[in-house]
Amino acid sequence: MTENIKPFISDALKALFDIEVPSNDVKLEITNKDFEGDFTFVVFPYLRQSRKNPVETATLVGEYLEKNCPEIIDSWNVVKGFLNLSIPVEAWLKSVLKSDFNTQPADETKRQKVMVEYSSPNTNKPLHLGHVRNNLLGYSICRILEAYGHEVIKVNLINDRGIHICKSMLAYAKFGHGESPAEAGMKGDHFVGKYYVLFGNENKKQAVELMAKGVSEEDAERQTPLMEEAREWLVKWEEKDPEIITLWEKMNNWVYEGFNATYKRMGVSFDKFYHESETYVLGKDIVEEGLSKGVFYKREDGSVWINLTDEGLDEKLLLRKDGTSVYMTQDLGTADLKYQDYKMNASVYVVGNEQDYHFKVLKSILQKLGRPYADGIFHMSYGMVELPEGKLKTREGKVVDADNLMDEMFATAKERTEEQGKTEGMPESELHHLYEILGLGAMKYFLLKVDPLKRILFNPNESIDFQGNTATFIQYTHARCRSILRNGKFSEPVRLPEHHEPSEKNLLVLFTQYFEKLEEAADNFSPSVIANYMYEVAKSFNTFYNQCPILRANSEDQIQFRLYLTLQTANMLKRCGELLGIEMPSRM
Repeated sequence: MTENIKPFISDALKALFDIEVPSNDVKLEITNKDFEGDFTFVVFPYLRQSRKNPVETATLVGEYLEKNCPEIIDSWNVVKGFLNLSIPVEAWLKSVLKSDFNTQPADETKRQKVMVEYSSPNTNKPLHLGHVRNNLLGYSICRILEAYGHEVIKVNLINDRGIHICKSMLAYAKFGHGESPAEAGMKGDHFVGKYYVLFGNENKKQAVELMAKGVSEEDAERQTPLMEEAREWLVKWEEKDPEIITLWEKMNNWVYEGFNATYKRMGVSFDKFYHESETYVLGKDIVEEGLSKGVFYKREDGSVWINLTDEGLDEKLLLRKDGTSVYMTQDLGTADLKYQDYKMNASVYVVGNEQDYHFKVLKSILQKLGRPYADGIFHMSYGMVELPEGKLKTREGKVVDADNLMDEMFATAKERTEEQGKTEGMPESELHHLYEILGLGAMKYFLLKVDPLKRILFNPNESIDFQGNTATFIQYTHARCRSILRNGKFSEPVRLPEHHEPSEKNLLVLFTQYFEKLEEAADNFSPSVIANYMYEVAKSFNTFYNQCPILRANSEDQIQFRLYLTLQTANMLKRCGELLGIEMPSRM
């Protein structure tokens, strides 16, 4: 809608004050709710050239618009230097009717190939609540970028090597007695995670024995026979010891089966899997390149570093004195590999905010090395998720894993829905599907409606509520719309009735904001923009529903117009839900 108004304001500034302002540079804001109007034009930047006070300048522009575009400007008012413009409901309806909301709004100059890396689990434990936010953010960002018009590659870098993997392997070798996940009646990832916790418990017992002999607590856990053996296993793994590799492959496969089941239920997917076991050595050639270019330097002990203090960072180790790589070495190599595979314009890393420093360093190093993709690196940082009872501790087994959380959400959705007493007559299979999408929807929305940078205190019981800013409220609104549409018969063309209510116009105004919200979400990698927009749509529809009879309206034109608003609401909620990975039920 603003694109229709801006050229007239540009013409007004030229005709009235001889001020040249391209229409694209005209700024319009949504009018403050305390004042009448839809959009506000602020005249203060033009006072020096208009040679008039703010009220006079705004009044002259308002009069020009009233005369030259009456079909777009319904009325106007001036508050100091703010020109508030009201758009007639006919113009809003026309704008909505001609919109194809399924199009990708980004033009060719804005479209890019974007890689989004998310999830990145370790193969020594199941996915937990922290992974849930990561997966939901990553997948939703991909859906939003695709809807905007970008080509997106969804990537998962599996952390399948290292001392933590050897811990679960060693514990299984010592205490597993050849048992399989099927024999234990467990998902593969939970089964392997059990042995990671077991290693921690057994290691603590040995540490207590060392502390009794005078070893400090900090040193004791690192010096136990069990930890020494785990380090030996890591060396054997890197030397490709056949027995170690065979066990490693078997246990990883158990974990992958478990991960895939969790991903499927959660509704996330990937186009490409990278594995740390295949990429951890790739960065060593880049280290040699950096040394030859003088970007890196070698210390007397043989270790390789980069000095980034001139950028407000620190000195960073890139290769240990024994020639072994560190995480940064691997990330440099993997970044090169990903670019060789896909030649993307941008590379987004969805990783928690505890890694903010790491990704600043990664980007800086790649820029200094002259990598063509370096400027396109973006760390999609997000805050941690905590429960009311505190932080998660995986090695102690004090963690809410993703599968148990989804089971809990299902059970809560079932209980809350049955309390409403509105599911009589629905077959059991349909009810099961309903509870699943309500439970998962509540979890997803609760984690996505908050700005990614903020920490979340996740309370499952608060996430399922038929009132308030929840997925359940939004899903119930969608089901209500579909119920009305089943009982009414919508037919085109849509005509504006003689009488209309403010709540009807409010819905039309919200519909026209969809592309603006999609662009904002895509530019800022922020699903919360879409989540809060769809809540506003649902909230506005319920206001309209409570104020305006739909199927018992006064005229056929009014019935059809209100059915059209109902249809657009249902479609918009479904469309936004798809961007967040949230399914919208037709019945509740």
